[in-house]
Amino acid sequence: MENKKKALGKGLEQLFSASVIDFDNFEKDIVNSSSKDTIEINIDEIRSNPYQPRKTFDMETLNELASSIKEYGIIEPIIVKKSIKGYELIAGERRTKAAKLAGLTTIPAIIKDFNDQEMMEIALIENIQREDLNPIDEATSINNIIKLRGYTQEEFAQKFGKSRTYVTNILGLLKLPDDVKKLVEKKNISMSHARVLSKLEDDERVSNLAKKIITDEISVHELEQMVSTDTSIKPKNSPKKNPQELAYRLYENILIDKLNTKVKISNKKMEIYFDDKKDLENILDKLNIKVEDE
Repeated sequence: MENKKKALGKGLEQLFSASVIDFDNFEKDIVNSSSKDTIEINIDEIRSNPYQPRKTFDMETLNELASSIKEYGIIEPIIVKKSIKGYELIAGERRTKAAKLAGLTTIPAIIKDFNDQEMMEIALIENIQREDLNPIDEATSINNIIKLRGYTQEEFAQKFGKSRTYVTNILGLLKLPDDVKKLVEKKNISMSHARVLSKLEDDERVSNLAKKIITDEISVHELEQMVSTDTSIKPKNSPKKNPQELAYRLYENILIDKLNTKVKISNKKMEIYFDDKKDLENILDKLNIKVEDE
């Protein structure tokens, strides 16, 4: 444990040196490495982590968490840093917001003295695996981690349990015009729609298409067809595809989103890629396929 304390006090190097980031335990490790007890602090004295990449929070899931907190309380303390005026959140922003919705005035917390880079790294890591994180905030978090740590997309994909295809596709969303990014953040258009739009060069055309997706309720398949047949749209290095290929691309995109790995469909054959046994087990689990151990 002593080594872990030192590692967590030196920029979370132990966490990042692992071949795969241990999301399930990293926050618990931070709490366990603290020599201080959990204390109750006033929620009104807490302000958000200034490096928090998440800009939007899903109110439905926050209300669900608030209901759980009303019934069971706060199971795991938040992590904060003492500041000149009150505290800065390091990890646990959703819990803090939900606790406030639940009517709590105080919240259990661990005080840690992290520096600015450590606060940024923790905020980014905490967000990347959150299911309710919108695609734009996730893309921003991934991009910041890659820049901060000097990773290639391949290295990031391996460490964070993502497929290279997924990382490439989601980072492509950052090329979208700001107005379209806002539509993705608000879930007015899906990530699959946004991925198609991100491959186009003309920002004005992308914005117009995004509005059309909403007003005309255009499906991803229909959008793929529009992009491939409309000569006024300039795809980025994307040759025209026949209707069958367009259908395959649609199914591939759906499976990529669901399985978080590369999928290839062609000639009545489907290929699902995986890196190792654990990756395969995760894919089977997402497909609700149970394999009994021998």
